[in-house]
Amino acid sequence: MGVGVSVFFLTLGAILKFAIDDDVLGDAISIDTIGLIFMIVGGAGVVLSLVMTPRRGAMPEGRLMHRENPPRDDDD
Repeated sequence: MGVGVSVFFLTLGAILKFAIDDDVLGDAISIDTIGLIFMIVGGAGVVLSLVMTPRRGAMPEGRLMHRENPPRDDDD
């Protein structure tokens, strides 16, 4: 889940939690609880997306900048 989807979940959760009345769907579904769950999922998604994204300028350990096999002089 990317940052954009996470922000979408945060926004949707906030709308469900704060902007919609509880009486819309009756007592079968708690809109506040669904909104809170969406906000938690969105917040966790933002944090994980930022933590898991590689930083610019950082080089992975397995990719060193040297030649494995130097060129050979074939004077045969």
